[in-house]
This record gives sequence, structure tokens and C-alpha cells, in this order.
Amino acid sequence: MTALKRLFGDGFRVFFFFAGVFAILSMLVWELYLTTLATGGLIELPTAAPPHLWHAHEMIFGYGAAVLGGFFLTAVPSWTGGKSAPHRFILLASMLWLAGRLAVSGSAHLPPGLVAAADLAFIPVLSLNIVTQLIRSPKPQQMVFLLLLALFWTGNLLVHLEWLGWTGDTLWSGLRVGLLTLSTMIMVLGGRVTPGFTRNAMVQSGREHHLPRNPKPLAGLSIVAALGLTTGYLLAVPLPILAPVALLAGGAGLVRVALWQGLWTRDKPILWTLHLSYAVNAAGLVALGLANLNLTSEVAALHLLGIGGVGGMTLAMMTRASLGHTGRALIAPGPVVLAYALVPLAALARFAGSAIPSLYTPAVLTAGALWLLAFTLFTLTYWPVFWGPRVPRAPAGRPPS
Repeated sequence: MTALKRLFGDGFRVFFFFAGVFAILSMLVWELYLTTLATGGLIELPTAAPPHLWHAHEMIFGYGAAVLGGFFLTAVPSWTGGKSAPHRFILLASMLWLAGRLAVSGSAHLPPGLVAAADLAFIPVLSLNIVTQLIRSPKPQQMVFLLLLALFWTGNLLVHLEWLGWTGDTLWSGLRVGLLTLSTMIMVLGGRVTPGFTRNAMVQSGREHHLPRNPKPLAGLSIVAALGLTTGYLLAVPLPILAPVALLAGGAGLVRVALWQGLWTRDKPILWTLHLSYAVNAAGLVALGLANLNLTSEVAALHLLGIGGVGGMTLAMMTRASLGHTGRALIAPGPVVLAYALVPLAALARFAGSAIPSLYTPAVLTAGALWLLAFTLFTLTYWPVFWGPRVPRAPAGRPPS
């Protein structure tokens, strides 16, 4: 099998690879734009939208969508016991995602309708593949992801409706709906796998007491509040009303993660990054609630949520899933461990840039540099994982060398 055919043979390979490369390229453009602006120059990007809106849109609906594609094309067959998507479908889906990125990035030279059609095509095609598998044995804890994908797509639709000139005030709510949908997915999925993976590791080490606890009422509260918050932004509910919902979602998330024995994972990076990312995601929701009460910067809160929560958790999940599905040991390579630490540092730097106006330029550029370094380390380290063959399993009765 050629390396290229192998790349498009598994959803996680091509989409996680695309996510890593796109995280680098899109941030490079943004850093170059900001640096030029800070030094008195100006760069005209080939986008119809202002550069800051292109940046926000592509981080959410470009990078975020790529991670969703890799995750669902890998996880859903595992949930249902069905077959993985065929190579042709993975190729089609990945090209639709790529077409959306090219269309949005070159939107200054394309009809807005064509840009919208190209960018909005990927999620429905991905969802169709998912629903055909989940419908065979529908379970509420899995079907909820179809609702979240619909919310994510609707957020993107709201952005394009304003870019098309059909609405006058839906762009900002669309961006927030998209970001908060990703945050809600972390509350749902991260709230399952983080304590689950930690419990498994503790039991395998011989520990049988003080295991992670994940009370269902608390889990339900955090998820319902996060989902309600996302829906509230979609319906344009006044921010003071959404503030306590955000505080409740984030507060419940922080209580949950405190019950998961995070300190036990301190020498296991592939686990502690899950705990840390979930905690930052919850803290970002708390910060958003405070921002809706005018107690802190909303932009700072959104970046804490987007970089530290979504960026951190997606990096954690991509690195773990890629190792597991290629037969490799679940041990994060050294460069990736560094990347795990750099992403939350980037989130803190970007938070400071908006919370303390005098630090804006150096803090924002520092955050971008840390993000770039983190995803460069990830992409280069995992290059052979995405492009190379699966590691063969050791024969029965013979320990791996």
C-alpha cells in the first residue's frame, strides 16, 4: 500500500494530519498579518471578510471541523461495530473540507454563494455517514452528537448568511455557536473518556481504591447547561440571562474534573493533558459567564475556551487516538508532551492580551508562537503515524521488543 493511499485509508489519518497542517498554516498567516500591522505595515489577504473574522472562522469551522471528521469517522464504527468508511468516501469528505478552506481563504475573488456552498458541504456529508451507522442501534448518548453536529453547521450557516448579505447581525452569534458547540462536545465526550481512561490506567496499575468518580447528576447538569448555553446564543438570548447558565456549566465541569484523580496522572502526560484541557474548557465557560456580566473581557474568555479548552482537548484526543489505532503504545512522545504544555500557555498568554490591553500585541504574538510550536511538534512527530503502516502486533506469547 502506498503512503498516499494509506493516508486516505483511515479517517483519523487524513483529517488529523490536515488539522495539524492547517493549525500551522492558518496561524502563520495570522501571525504575519499581526506582525506587519504592529510594525506599521499592512497585508491584504485574499478574503472577503476582514482578517480577524477569517481567523476566527477558520479556527472554529476549519480546524475544528477537521478534528470532528477524523474523530467521528474513527469512533462511530467502534461504537457500532460496523465497517469503517471506504477509501472513496474518506477521499471525498477530505476534499470537501479542503474545498471549503480554499473557498473561504480566497473568498475575495469568488461569488459569496459559491463560498458558502463549498464551506457548508462537509458537515452534512459527514453526518450522513454517521447517521447511517448510528441508526442501526440508536443510543441517546451517541445520537446527541448528531444534534451537536447540526448546531455546529447552523453556526457556520449564520456566518455565511451575513456574508451573503441576507442577514445583518448573525455572524458573531454564529461564531459563538460554533465555538460553544465544540466546547459542549468536550463536556460530553471529555467527560466520558477522561475519567474512564484514568480509571482503566489506575486499575491496570493495581490500584483499587480512590478511583475517579463521575456522578451522573453532575455530568447531566454540566452537559445540559452547556447545551442550553449554546442554544441560547443561537436564539439570541440576552447575555445577562446566559451568564448564570455559563457559570453553571463551567462550575459543574470544574467540580467534575476535581473528582477524577488528576494528581495521580502527573507522570502520565497522555492522561494529564485530558484533565488539564477539560479543566481549562470549564474555566473558559466560567470566564464567559463573568464576561456576560461585564466582569472580564469576552474576547479573553472566548480565547481561553478556544485555545486552552478546544485546542488542548483536540490535541490530546488526536495524539491518543492515532497511537491506539495504529497499534502503538499509548505513550506520548517527548515533543508531543511539550506540545501538551505549550497549548495552555498559549491560552493564558492570549487571555492576558485581551484582559490587559497594554499587553495586547506582545501577548497575542506570543500566544500565536506557542500555538505554532505546539502544532509543529505534533505534526512532525506524528508524520510517520499518519503516513506510515500500522505497527504489527507481537505474536501471542512473545513480548514486544
